[in-house]
Parts: sequence; C-alpha cells; structure tokens
Amino acid sequence: MDNLQDKVSLGIWLRILSGMLFTGMLVCIKAVSDDVPVGQSVFFRSLFALLPVVIFLMLRREFPRGLATRRPLGHALRSGLGAAAMFASFAAVALLPVAEATLLAQLTPVFMALGGVLLLGERFSLYRMGGVALALAGVAVLILPGLNASAGGGQATGYALGALGALLTAGALLTVRRISRTESAASIAFYFIVVATLAGLATLPLGWAALTRVEFVLLVLSGLFGGAAHIAMTLALRYAEASRLAPFEYIALVWPVLADWVLFSTPVSSGFLIALPLMLSGVALAAMEGRRLRLTAKWLLRR
Repeated sequence: MDNLQDKVSLGIWLRILSGMLFTGMLVCIKAVSDDVPVGQSVFFRSLFALLPVVIFLMLRREFPRGLATRRPLGHALRSGLGAAAMFASFAAVALLPVAEATLLAQLTPVFMALGGVLLLGERFSLYRMGGVALALAGVAVLILPGLNASAGGGQATGYALGALGALLTAGALLTVRRISRTESAASIAFYFIVVATLAGLATLPLGWAALTRVEFVLLVLSGLFGGAAHIAMTLALRYAEASRLAPFEYIALVWPVLADWVLFSTPVSSGFLIALPLMLSGVALAAMEGRRLRLTAKWLLRR
C-alpha cells in the first residue's frame, strides 16, 4: 500500500514538474516571438526536444528497437495534427499572455470528449454535456471582454489560434488512442517530433530571422524544456491515473500567471480568474466520464 501511495505521490510531483517545464517552453517562445517566425520556433523546439526524448528512450532500451511501426499512416496523421497544433499554439502565445494561451489549451479534453462522440461512437452523457457547457461558458467569459476592449489588436486572432491548437491537439490524441493498440509510446513520440521538425524546416523559404546569441539559447531551451516536459508527463501518467492528477491542473496554471507577471509585466485579468474555475470544472467533468465507465466495468467484473 505504501509503495502504491509513493508511486501516486511521484506521479503528482512529475505532473507539477511537467507544468513548470511546459511554461518554461512557452516563455522562451514568447520571448523571441517578436523577431522569430513561428516556423523557425517550431523547428528549434522540435529539433532540440529530440535530445532528452532519445536519451530517455535509450535508458528504457526502446531506441531504436521501439521505433518499429505497423501503422505508418496512423503516425503520419497523428504527427501532422500535432505539428499543426504546435504552429497554432506558438502563434497564439505570441499574441496572448502565456496564462491565457495555456488556459485555452485546457480545452483539449473537452474537444476529445466531443470527438469521442462524433468519431468513435461514444455516448453523449450528462458528464460530457456538462463539461462542454462549463468549458464554453469559461471561454466566453475569457474572450468576450478582450474582444470588446481591443477589436483590432490581434487578441481575437490569438484566441482563435489557441482554440484551434486545442482542437488539433484533441485530434492528435484521439489518433493516439487508436494507434496505441499496436504502436509503442516511443514510436508515437519520436515520429511526432521528427515530423514537427521537418514541418518547421519547410518554412525556411518563407524567411527566417538571423538569431542573436540570446535568441538561439532561448530556442534551444524551448526544445529541451518541451522534451523534458513530455517525459515528465509520460511518467506522471504511468505512476498515477489521470483523474488523480486532474486537481493539479490548477497548480500547472500558477506558473504561466507568475511568468506573465514577473517576466512580461502582464497582470492577470479578471476574465481569466472567472474563466479558470469554469473551464477546469468542465475539463474535470469530461474526464470523469472515462473514470465512471472504468468503475462500472470493474463493478461488473466483480459480480
């Protein structure tokens, strides 16, 4: 029992660490966003994320053996959606405070719940309905005051890109759900990073910036932080169920708020503070659907 509790505690700490690392990645991207094109940022973030991910896979003895695949088209779809989501998310964080861009990314589980109904034939239960309603209310509270206050400042575009990034991420994760029956986590992570790197490189003819030393270091750090965050999240989900980690989404959103305040002198808005509990409650309800189904299945098996 103590061993199980230790694993859950480790999973929680790893989830908190992953939130800090993801915030560090977004801070680096936002810091260079005025001068560095999005495609160039995607390239450096993905290229240098390979280093911690490959080291991690080697330590687990999954590289290169774990990269074998029987579903290359599934990887192509997942990786393409993931790469597009990264472009949208990086473009959003260039236009919005880090905290607001991060909060919009929390829409991913809600979009996954809807995708499960529309694409996988899952039931549209009261849990999902309530989750979607709360999340949409949170989005409205967040974006409507900003749209009225600055119609032409790029804020509306940032909100649209943030929501698009969450939608594309949900599509990528739904694809992961299908191909993970035959594909290893190592191959799914590796091919996504490779495709995202190539997608970023493809923007080179559109014009890249001549990087200063500081910008280069920040872009390298964005990749290292992103790769390490992916590893921390993967391990967190191994040691603790997603439902046990859900309450710590609130802690994960503390770091972007602090980053905006300390590094970018951007105070948290009243709309963000009101939207936060609404959206996270919606995410929690959407996540509870899967937990309820698992508990029902366990109860039936015991009978």
